[in-house]
Formats: sequence, structure tokens, C-alpha cells
Amino acid sequence: MADNHEHIHDENCNHDHEEVVILTDEEGNEREFIIVETMQVENNHYAVLVAADGEDEDGFIMRIEEDENGEEYLIDIEEEGEWKKVVEAYEKFVGEE
Repeated sequence: MADNHEHIHDENCNHDHEEVVILTDEEGNEREFIIVETMQVENNHYAVLVAADGEDEDGFIMRIEEDENGEEYLIDIEEEGEWKKVVEAYEKFVGEE
């Protein structure tokens, strides 16, 4: 997971916490994350996630992909150009709330 994705999760958040996903890190440790927001940038969809246990205040963004069976899964954003577009769209979205 990328560590430079930001979202402050505190009492000022005004979004519903509905969908919980379990992600496995490089060491095989599983952690629960809450998808607090989804957004579309160009032709891709992205999820903003925060730790379900509240240990980390910062969140991060991952791209939502779909397999051949229509099942959604999350992947890291590795291309810098894509990352910049997503951050810009997220900041614009947050500014409109």
C-alpha cells in the first residue's frame, strides 16, 4: 500500500462508514479498512480508505478494478501521473463539501 495518501479521519468527517474490506500487507498481516468514499476520475473508479481500528489518522486511495466475473478488487496506484490526477480530483471533491 502506498503511504502518501491522505485523508484525515476525525469528528469532522461527515460520511457514512458502510463497506469494510480486509487488506493484506507485504508481511501477510490482515487489517480491516473502511471505504469512506468512492469517486470516478476519467474512466477509472477509486476508493478512499481509512483503518477500521482508528490506529491511523491518514487514509489512502486505491483504484477499483473488476475481474472477468464482475467482482471488484483494489489495487495500488503506481503511476505518478495517475496519482496526481486522483489527488487533484479528491482535493476538489473535498473542497466542494
